Amino acid sequence: MVVDKRGCLRQLKEASLELGCGPHKRHPEAFGVDVLDYAGVDFVGDVFDVLDQIPDSSVRAVYSYHFFEHVDDIGRLMDLLSRVMRPGGCLHVVVPHFSNPYYYSDYTHQSFFGLYSFSYLARDQIHRRKVPTYNRKISFELLTANLVFKSTPPFYVRHSLKKLQQFAFNLNRFTRELYEENLCYLFPCYEIEFLLKRLNTK
Repeated sequence: MVVDKRGCLRQLKEASLELGCGPHKRHPEAFGVDVLDYAGVDFVGDVFDVLDQIPDSSVRAVYSYHFFEHVDDIGRLMDLLSRVMRPGGCLHVVVPHFSNPYYYSDYTHQSFFGLYSFSYLARDQIHRRKVPTYNRKISFELLTANLVFKSTPPFYVRHSLKKLQQFAFNLNRFTRELYEENLCYLFPCYEIEFLLKRLNTK
């Protein structure tokens, strides 16, 4: 069941969505989607049910912060986003890195993410290591995959040191891939920020 709290389905032309927005949307102009009825949520319901109701090619941008890891079928989610997003649309996803020790504390987490996670689901010309797409229809292009290092308050000194690590490991493709293959368990990464573009495919 989906609750459209503000009649948003009638306003979806050139719209943007924030999936799993919680009580505080980071993008005020976006329509918020969440299974819990917080004040800032516009569509209350399971993300698959909400996307099923959205017309084809009606969304220009989708944002998601620490939501994809709660989804048990990322392939299905990407297929639905492919349908509702217009060509050239932006998909911005932030998820915990698999080396983040806090990841394992949340029992609702379903999926792990590393640098190459979206390379299985999108056209990837940014990584040297190539992975298979298993004959999936590819509707997105991976534009960036950046490592994010930080500590939560009150660990401010530790946070500053981790920002130096972030700068060093994101210098280029080689340093990012070197980090994930050889150093990620010595210097755990907090999260990864992905940017993808909807391709002009049917």
